[in-house]
Order: sequence, then C-alpha cells, then structure tokens
Amino acid sequence: MKIRPLGDRVVIKNVEAEETTKGGLLLTNASKEKPQMAEVLAVGPGGNVDGKEIVMSVEVGQKVIYSKYAGTEVKLDGEEYILVRQSDILAIVD
Repeated sequence: MKIRPLGDRVVIKNVEAEETTKGGLLLTNASKEKPQMAEVLAVGPGGNVDGKEIVMSVEVGQKVIYSKYAGTEVKLDGEEYILVRQSDILAIVD
C-alpha cells in the first residue's frame, strides 16, 4: 500500500534515535527522546490550500527537522509514518 498526501501535506518517517550518548552510555527506550529528524517519503501537490497558494519546497529523499508535536502518526503495513503540513517542517538538513 502507498500513501499519497494531499494539498500541503508531507509524509515523513523518523530517522532512528541514537542508541548511545556521546560519552558511550547505552540509552534505554524510556530515556530516548523522540527524534525530530525524519526523511521525506512523499510530498503533496501544494496548490491552493485554505485560500493561499502553496508552493512545495521539500522533495522526496530530503532529511528534515520538524516541530516536536506536529503531524498525525499513521501505521501502515507494520511501518510508522507521520503526516505533517509543510509549515510544520522547520529545516532541511544537508
């Protein structure tokens, strides 16, 4: 199955969180902070959204940083994805 976002929506998947600290300590699942970096998997067409013309500025394959509590989490075929508005994406990581 495939997710195709509509309007100004973007489908992202979290990049795995660090397993160890810089000092070499192993982190448990409870102590890991939710990652805010993700990879873009699909991008909506943009266009006229809520009366505003939206031009999509992210592309599939880019790594991005998004707002901490943004988006809707979706589980599909055993994988977890997040659907966010383009405005919830804060930066593109090169």
